Amino acid sequence: MGLAIALGMLAELTKDGEDQADVLRAGLEAVNACLASMGAPAHTEPASMDKLDNRSHMRGFPYSFIHFLRRAYAHRMSDAAWIATPLPADADPTADPALEARLDQLESHLVCHSDAEGFYVPVAFSDPAFHAELPGGILGSSYRLLEELIVVAPAIGVELANRALTDGEAARIKQLVSSEHGLYRELCAWLALYEAARLSIEHKTAIVFC
Repeated sequence: MGLAIALGMLAELTKDGEDQADVLRAGLEAVNACLASMGAPAHTEPASMDKLDNRSHMRGFPYSFIHFLRRAYAHRMSDAAWIATPLPADADPTADPALEARLDQLESHLVCHSDAEGFYVPVAFSDPAFHAELPGGILGSSYRLLEELIVVAPAIGVELANRALTDGEAARIKQLVSSEHGLYRELCAWLALYEAARLSIEHKTAIVFC
């Protein structure tokens, strides 16, 4: 079992039949109720979409990988010079005090989100939003997620050009992940989420954790 990350999900489900699409629409209605409660603009999910140019070969990964990335972000926020080193295979990143402290602050869209279900939407708002009717209970902003991924990038060895990921760097990261080299768990989650956030903003589609 692991975390799957979907984009353009309504467009895809509409091809398969209205029953599955209706389940997603109910989740998106909860998203907009949450946004309305904050005074934020509503999100309109596209019902059709061209093929997305996703440079991550991973549409999902083990649940633990996102916790390794969250730990790296927490340390980077505490120390701007901090650089990650690989943790032992049996390490539990969720037990790291730096991550626990960052989670308690309820400010990070990367850290404060379900690792199994829920949404990020291409709407700008400051802190993660909590709403009882939401799948996963927490709503994130794709804009803020992208910003936080840019912040943590240097800590895990990702080189950005003017805050953007080049095709060459994306290919290098994929190779490291495929070979399970070094920080491959952090890099796998980072690339999948970076591409998801980038495409979410570009195509105005929700990121769906499922």
